[in-house]
Amino acid sequence: MFLEQLNIVGKRSGDGFVAHKAMLINALSRALADRVMLMDFTIGRKGFVGYLKALGGSNVVKVVPDGSASVSQTNGHKRLKVLCGANTSYLADSEWIGEKTPLTLCDVRVSPNNSVKPNIGSLELAEALNRVLPFTAFGDDRPVLNCVLFTAKDGKLTLVSADGFRLAVVTLDYDGEGQALVNRDELRGIANALRRAKRARISFEPSGESLDGISLILDTELIRYKWVSYQGTYPDWQKLLPTEFSTVAHFDTVEAIKATLSLKALSDNPKAYPIDLTIGDGKLTMANPDDKGQADIPADTEGQGFVRIDGKYLTNALKACGGMVDFKLINSYSPTLFTTDGYQLVVMPMVTDKAQAQAKADNEAKAKGEPPAEQAEPVAEAEAVAEAEAKPKRSRKRDKVAVA
Repeated sequence: MFLEQLNIVGKRSGDGFVAHKAMLINALSRALADRVMLMDFTIGRKGFVGYLKALGGSNVVKVVPDGSASVSQTNGHKRLKVLCGANTSYLADSEWIGEKTPLTLCDVRVSPNNSVKPNIGSLELAEALNRVLPFTAFGDDRPVLNCVLFTAKDGKLTLVSADGFRLAVVTLDYDGEGQALVNRDELRGIANALRRAKRARISFEPSGESLDGISLILDTELIRYKWVSYQGTYPDWQKLLPTEFSTVAHFDTVEAIKATLSLKALSDNPKAYPIDLTIGDGKLTMANPDDKGQADIPADTEGQGFVRIDGKYLTNALKACGGMVDFKLINSYSPTLFTTDGYQLVVMPMVTDKAQAQAKADNEAKAKGEPPAEQAEPVAEAEAVAEAEAKPKRSRKRDKVAVA
């Protein structure tokens, strides 16, 4: 199964084709694969693009199998004949392919015309991918969480990712139904390719590999991408989105990112630096727990609240949201929520003495009213995050806050 299919507008010429040189270069330059399949030949994409750019004398390129040379003349190897104006070249199979050339393929298809009826904005989809890919899980112990979930229904296309500590959800307008899981590595570079595309179309088709197998298809005016869905069950992420809040702050992420960077510079460990967030009185106060520094960010606030978040997670969240964001709290130990323009990002807080005291008091109050058992879950989740911060390699595998 090819990840990419290049759809070139041109004319068939025997077993080969004739195409506009600039169009062929443009399509090959936008491809992500390192090897190109032309007829029965496989050649290196980057080398072929460089060669086409160096050709002069004509704006038209003709590519055909070399039928003029005998097997003895070519030492038993097939050749590809390329004609451009007065230039004639012969390319051997596996030209520009070395031992270290990645085994990624794109297939070139030529037709008189190629039309794509868009059903989604290419820039919108590119931004959506950039907002979910950073929050997929690494490692082989949770392969489902290495994927982005694409699910379409009720006039919406939703992209979901999670890593056990964070849950990212983007919703776009889309008319169709389907669901597919695509590994994060297979989506690398797709966002940049979409930014160069003029039209984009998403669809779901049977993969043919199993009775219930599904493929996710992404068509642009030049390239078709096809991914066979990973066979697995994604967690019920909808139940993990907080819905009731006691505190809300609306602020500018640009100013907040500047504040996090200044606090990071003051931290003794720039790779693991917690940040305390205090909301109230028309501002968001960000500070180092050891009182080395703080910054006040103007904000529209409702209620008052406090929470501690890992500095790296906070920075990633602010960058993913961009612009103005709503930051919502339940309390100091429950999942926090960042929201903006159809984007939701859940981030688990770190545990502090203050949060533990609040959690204990809340649980005692709830126990007197005999609350449902699930009401005590945020405490267990907060304890899991605290243990993960102390022993990240061991406890990270157990912590399922955003995906349990």
